[in-house]
Amino acid sequence: MEEFNDTINLGEEVVKVLKTIYDPEIPVDIYELGLIYDVFVNEDFDVKILMTLTSPNCPVAETLPKEVEEKIKKIGEVKGCEVEITFDPPWSKDLMSEEAKLELGML
Repeated sequence: MEEFNDTINLGEEVVKVLKTIYDPEIPVDIYELGLIYDVFVNEDFDVKILMTLTSPNCPVAETLPKEVEEKIKKIGEVKGCEVEITFDPPWSKDLMSEEAKLELGML
């Protein structure tokens, strides 16, 4: 397993892991979907992820944040992971990457 000696490399690895997690209703990963608002990594390698859901009534509101937290904690150097859900600003299709829009036939 790769060793991370700084927060930037670890942050990039966190993004790679986030790109392996999919919204079960949409065939696009949560990163490209624009559900991840921010990733914070401090010097102690604690990770905090600020994310949203496609809607407050999202069927995976309970399970998706837990999945994100569990997968991030599996990265060797991560000491802890906190996932915070926000609806400010609310998610919209504008937050999706060009890649995601292309995948979903929106371009």
